[in-house]
Amino acid sequence: MHLADAAATEALGRKLGRLLTAGDVVALYGDLGAGKTSLARGALAALGLAEEAPSPTFAIVQPYAPPEVSLPVAHVDLYRIDDPDDAEELGLDEMLEDGALLIEWPERLGAALWPHALRLTLEPDPAGGRRLTWVAPAAWEARWPPR
Repeated sequence: MHLADAAATEALGRKLGRLLTAGDVVALYGDLGAGKTSLARGALAALGLAEEAPSPTFAIVQPYAPPEVSLPVAHVDLYRIDDPDDAEELGLDEMLEDGALLIEWPERLGAALWPHALRLTLEPDPAGGRRLTWVAPAAWEARWPPR
């Protein structure tokens, strides 16, 4: 899928946000500046977040809960995690019990990434903008890509 600019990336994120349910994991792959945070911001806006979501690079986990959003969701940035075992201390499994996860740099989890995660990859498009590719497991087949 071609995304012309940051606004198109955020708009797709809004569509993604409307699809999220408790237990969902969205893994956002891409280099620095690829648009992962823009996509996550769009999803959070669709869930009702009024202000622009900050990047969770330094906090690592930025949780959101009702009434701020309609569904509990954690925006996670694992860029600073070096060892997948360190991620266990973040309590991500507990957050999935009644909410969803938007995870930037999911490759830092290694094999610990949930198998039911929707895997979205953002890359520069030689024609301009970004190119989005995905791997949608069974839990997402009827929902992704959004129509």
